[in-house]
Amino acid sequence: MAAVREEVTGPRLIRAGALRKQLRKDLEEVKELLAGATRKRLRDVLMTEKHKLELEIKNQPAPEPKDVIEEERTSLGGYTVKINNYGWDQSDKFVKIYISLNGVQKLPAENVQVNFTERSFDLLVKNLNGKNYTMTFNNLLKPICVEGSTRKIKTDTVLVMCKKKREEKWACLTQVEKESKEKEEAAYDTSDPSEGLMNLLKKMYAEGDDEMKRTINKAWVESREKQSKGDIPMDI
Repeated sequence: MAAVREEVTGPRLIRAGALRKQLRKDLEEVKELLAGATRKRLRDVLMTEKHKLELEIKNQPAPEPKDVIEEERTSLGGYTVKINNYGWDQSDKFVKIYISLNGVQKLPAENVQVNFTERSFDLLVKNLNGKNYTMTFNNLLKPICVEGSTRKIKTDTVLVMCKKKREEKWACLTQVEKESKEKEEAAYDTSDPSEGLMNLLKKMYAEGDDEMKRTINKAWVESREKQSKGDIPMDI
């Protein structure tokens, strides 16, 4: 299974939950001031402010599950590693994504959080060997059942299980992968063998290093020379 490639990212500021977080900080500070206040008038003012903040926090709308994960990310210590490598397979009912993380089974269960939507999931692993790990999948190929999706923690592995809405085979994991695959297949879909070969050479030339480009250029020149002499019937 592919190892995790580390990409360090800074804390990401978000709007959702920012007010709630600020109110809590204000309340903590008021409580600290109240604990040290000795004069009645000052204590009365602080008590009034304390009740006001508590009421305001209580009246805040409940955060969405994804907001909770995002809010936790901004308060994490250390630094965050973006997970880019994974493995996946599927059964009739589930699409399974395997993420290798050494020692993840030693964490408290609440340190491994996954938020699902119908076409995405968001993974957060907190405080694993002094680091935090995140992975986000958007635009899944097909809709999933949020209620039936879950995650399992195994030895050195997090298994994210997305329950399919329909029991059908997925050709790939995301819509982006599907579109990329279709474009690549279209580039080589031709009834003319020579055209297919030309497309392959063009791709090799575009993606190759300097040595590959020199080799293709040399082969092209030699093939043109042979053709002009009548040694071969068509271009390569």
